[in-house]
Amino acid sequence: MTNPAHAGTTAPVLEVRDIVKTFGGVTALGGVSLELRPGEVLCLAGENGCGKSTLIKIISGAEKPDSGSIIVDGEQFTSMDTTDALKSGIQVIYQDFSLFPNLTVAENIVLTSAVAARQRLFNGRASRPAAQQIVDDLGLTLDLDAEVSALPVADKQLTAICRALVHEARVIIMDEPTTALTQTEVGRLFAIVEALRARGVAFIFVSHKLDEVLALSDRVAILRSGRNVITSPAAELDLRTIAQHMTGQVVDDSRRVSELAPEAPPVLEVEHLTLPGAYHDVSFTLRRGEILGLTGLLGSGRTEIAESLFGVHPYESGTVKVDGVPTRLRSIDDAIAAGVGYVPEDRLTQGLFLEKSIADNMVASSTDQHRTRWLTLNKRAIRRTINSLFGRLRIKAPNVQAPVRSLSGGNAQRVVLAKWLARRPKVLMLNGPTVGVDVGSKSEILDILRAQAAEGMGVIVISDDAPELVASCHRVLVVRHGRVVDLLEGDEIGVESIRKKVAA
Repeated sequence: MTNPAHAGTTAPVLEVRDIVKTFGGVTALGGVSLELRPGEVLCLAGENGCGKSTLIKIISGAEKPDSGSIIVDGEQFTSMDTTDALKSGIQVIYQDFSLFPNLTVAENIVLTSAVAARQRLFNGRASRPAAQQIVDDLGLTLDLDAEVSALPVADKQLTAICRALVHEARVIIMDEPTTALTQTEVGRLFAIVEALRARGVAFIFVSHKLDEVLALSDRVAILRSGRNVITSPAAELDLRTIAQHMTGQVVDDSRRVSELAPEAPPVLEVEHLTLPGAYHDVSFTLRRGEILGLTGLLGSGRTEIAESLFGVHPYESGTVKVDGVPTRLRSIDDAIAAGVGYVPEDRLTQGLFLEKSIADNMVASSTDQHRTRWLTLNKRAIRRTINSLFGRLRIKAPNVQAPVRSLSGGNAQRVVLAKWLARRPKVLMLNGPTVGVDVGSKSEILDILRAQAAEGMGVIVISDDAPELVASCHRVLVVRHGRVVDLLEGDEIGVESIRKKVAA
């Protein structure tokens, strides 16, 4: 989808030349170069830890390089600060959007431009026309007086884009732009990007959802271990080739589902589960060794079903059996005692103690499993469990005492998995198990789930990532408006069939 605005010999709006950055003797970037032309969309890809985030911080002035240069419209900087970046028209929209939740949409759109202009006093009402002009210009229907904390994710993202345009952004860098969006919202975002690129605005997309971003990108730049691997027109690449360049090896994303034993007993039986306002009359069975997919649009009720089975939001009626035993899940303690584990969607705030070590996080939920007969902690058993899981899950960190905050998304997800595997649950539910992780880590995490299922654990994967469901699930349940409306199994499970059922 080449844009004529940047075809031929059009001069780059942004060039990065031979950027080197080290942290404590570790090379994060080892001479990275790229260029971006007006109206171009460049996908920046690579595994977690490859240097993408460091490069973005250097371009936006948040970090200073050890050597190399940044050139904007022919003006060369050996390093930029954030003010230089803003004045040069470079804007970064991070995954959390960095908005002020207690301010209105209009105030969020105009406030940072006032700060950049060093205004001593800020009058949000007086600045409202500037916000209105941007919103009208893009043909959006944002409520300028709404408080940002009350907005859906898609509208928060649009607010962040409008804020960038107040600064007359010429380069917009978007970090994981489609992670929390529905397919409809992704289409809306891409339409806005198309409109802006037609005006000459250039984009860098950093994303692990490569199938979506490839539909919009002109070129793909791939980093591995802090170095350029390849920069190529998107039309000349496919997902398998990109994964191979990112990891340095062939990644198997084909459907790999083990045969379930015909006599495999149910490990979880759910009948007529109902929570008014969230879901209604949900019934299904999960067998030992099975990976069951639970999918649907955001707001379909899929997450609420999982949270009820974990005791977060207790169901009002219906029955649940774990290993054939009727169980009332009124609280998280009830669920854990019954052998049910849950990896939440927001692992950073709900699943981990970020300031604690990998080791502490691993055994945070399993102290009861590591007691002597005198009820004291068995430190030798704890060490054995920690070291075993650290190696088995291939967590990339200097050692088990490293703080979780220092880990990449994929490695943080492995620590959450380790925490539950240390408890050895009968049923493990995972909400978005590979959201925000790179293609190599994604493949390895799915391999871990397959291995757990092969050992007899029942696994439920809550996801809207159709390829992930196809690759790992024995059966897939489709949830719509709080009801299970379809069950796919065997040859019925395919990327297009899942997407069609979800969008119906």
